[in-house]
Amino acid sequence: MVEDLAQALLEIIVNSISAGAHNIMIQFIVSELNNDIILQVEDDGKGMDAETIERVTNPFYTSRKTRKVGLGLAFFKGLSEMLNGSFRIDSEVGKGTTVRMTMEKNNIDLPKQGNLGEMMMIALHSGPDCEFTFTYQYNEARFDFDTKQVKEILETNRISDPDVLMWVKDFINQEVERTQTEVL
Repeated sequence: MVEDLAQALLEIIVNSISAGAHNIMIQFIVSELNNDIILQVEDDGKGMDAETIERVTNPFYTSRKTRKVGLGLAFFKGLSEMLNGSFRIDSEVGKGTTVRMTMEKNNIDLPKQGNLGEMMMIALHSGPDCEFTFTYQYNEARFDFDTKQVKEILETNRISDPDVLMWVKDFINQEVERTQTEVL
């Protein structure tokens, strides 16, 4: 079972990669004022029809050939309900999918945030041909990570080199920590 929010989010990101997405936008937004956390993954993959959207939150439905169950979206939906939040999938065949989950921040059952830098490192490794944007916001403080900018700075089209991936992990974790402690 998924131990933290970063791991749950990675499941959804891997779904986007598997759906043939080229652009994947990830948001992790924490608001103490609203007492909520919003997790969102938006992609430009193959999308889903209405019938598939109805089935994907069933843990016994999966389009994968490697296992008989698909826990990512079912877990996401169940977690949001358990944490007094909401869950929504918007998708259009040929256009892409947006998965959005909200949850109560101060809920006693809220999993740990997890290692967001490691999440992005694994995502970059898993989808080397994808472009990723990752936004982390804590109250009003925010930071954005964009693979297009990193590739431009490094003057390369790929950032799958192990040293670069480790740098991404460390950079994102430092920025998340800075964002959490920044007072505006």
